[in-house]
Amino acid sequence: MRLRSAGLAALLTALMTTAAMAAPAQADPPGTVIDAGPLPGDQWLPGAGAAHRVTYTSTGPGDASATVTGTIFVPAGPPPAGGWPVVSWAHGTTGLGDGCAPSVRPRLQPETEHLAAWLKEGYAIVATDYAGLGTPGVHPYLDGRTAAHGVVDIVRAARAVVPELSPSWVAVGHSQGGHSGLFTANLATRYAPELDFRGAVATGPPSNLTRIIGEFDPSTPPLPIMPGLTALTSYILAGVQAATPGFDVQPYLSPLGREVVADAERLCMGEQMVRTEGISIGQLLSKPLDERFRQAMGAAFDVPTTGYDRPVFIGQGDSDKVVPAFLTKRLVDDLEAAGQPYTYRTYPADHMDTVPASLPDSLDFVRRLFGR
Repeated sequence: MRLRSAGLAALLTALMTTAAMAAPAQADPPGTVIDAGPLPGDQWLPGAGAAHRVTYTSTGPGDASATVTGTIFVPAGPPPAGGWPVVSWAHGTTGLGDGCAPSVRPRLQPETEHLAAWLKEGYAIVATDYAGLGTPGVHPYLDGRTAAHGVVDIVRAARAVVPELSPSWVAVGHSQGGHSGLFTANLATRYAPELDFRGAVATGPPSNLTRIIGEFDPSTPPLPIMPGLTALTSYILAGVQAATPGFDVQPYLSPLGREVVADAERLCMGEQMVRTEGISIGQLLSKPLDERFRQAMGAAFDVPTTGYDRPVFIGQGDSDKVVPAFLTKRLVDDLEAAGQPYTYRTYPADHMDTVPASLPDSLDFVRRLFGR
């Protein structure tokens, strides 16, 4: 009897060991720090007292675990009581390739000046690269939820790297980052209830494009009113594919379109602008973008118009040709109809100049959120 018991125990132990080996490893919670280290001095923001590069976990397409990189900038001097309040910066379009991640390349001077202004105001800056930029997988361009998760989770990660950071924070972003910021405002308090999310600033945020992009077909001509639209469309086509497991964009693409979209997955914005010079959107396509495409794009891209529980500031340039003002006005009208907590300001500026033009209003809006 003892032999049988010993044999049964051995069998059970072997089965349990086999089951444990077969079980998938539990993913680390979003915001877990994978790696952190000092940022090279030539990538510091003016006025920073410390700067770090961080790799952390987040939530990607289909709610799968994702690895994301980003940067942390801390003001010089001692922190205030309660720690440095945090601005989580969401960057504009840089491209889809790994080399397009802001943490591994010099920032453009306008962005550097903008972030330095927030740093000077006494905010720590955390800046996600977004999933797929410098990490495995294709960047799911304009997948709002995935980007928003990255914006939130770098706050979690940064507080583990720099304990002097406050749990109180805001999201600030422009262009693609404005789109990300709106999604962040829509989900932050539910996704990270342990943090004190105050609100968001979104300038030049693309919205309401699914209805426009979704009507493109092989006869669509060049649209000079929106410079760079072919390059941006190639990013959108690649992004819809990356954001929607199971959806195949290839049948919609012409042979040239397949080449251009493949290049979009590795080229940064300036390079993709050159790559698509002289190519119309119609030349990318083999057939019209249909309802199935619109549903896939809309599920990832369309900015929510309800469900905001914190204030958002939206700034728009009247002469913006990248994100035309009428599209943002439609978004604002939808927010108004739904009784959402927004502030809307327009400026006599183009897409990029909206950032400095709106800065005084943005700073004042965030000061009020923090009661400063």
